[in-house]
Amino acid sequence: MQLYPFLLSILLLFMTTTAQTQTVMSSDTLPYRQIPEAPESYTSSATVARMVDGLGFRYYWATEGLTEKDLLYKPSPDGRTTMETLTHIHGLSAMVHNSAFQLPNKRPAPAAPEDFANLRRATLENLKAASDQFREANTNDMERFDLIFEREGVQSTVPFWFQLNGPIADALWHVGQVVSFRRAAGNPVFPGISWFQGKAMEK
Repeated sequence: MQLYPFLLSILLLFMTTTAQTQTVMSSDTLPYRQIPEAPESYTSSATVARMVDGLGFRYYWATEGLTEKDLLYKPSPDGRTTMETLTHIHGLSAMVHNSAFQLPNKRPAPAAPEDFANLRRATLENLKAASDQFREANTNDMERFDLIFEREGVQSTVPFWFQLNGPIADALWHVGQVVSFRRAAGNPVFPGISWFQGKAMEK
């Protein structure tokens, strides 16, 4: 009978180790741990794709290793928490994605994932899909990626230019906030990253 507690402890240890391994593998399968190779030529579509890639890379490392304490942190009583900021970034990534696939941004917007892991994955996958779509576009065929908004069945469009100074620039702004928030919460971004080269050393 004394063997049972021993076997139970071994089983629990195996389950814990497996769960930790799955978490690491899940993070490693996300896009933008490293920035993709740069395009071979300079075109409008390749340039936009590279901008999105830069955003994706910075978002990946800004959100890598966030804790519950980090997610609840906010700089002031009236400010957004880190989790609320990440939810906003997800909405911006959806706008970038919808522009790339010529889908309307419906208002009110669909609800974002409520848990951090799925929110992070969805945001990164939105950006990667958009980047791939932009990269494969005709060299100077950006007009077809205008932003489309839809409310109560009525659609309106905004020129693609506003994608650059709107959702993409706004998302970069908020990624910087996440970096600042986590540092203030005592959990700074992993230091072994070359933002210039878009590469990270192994931890």
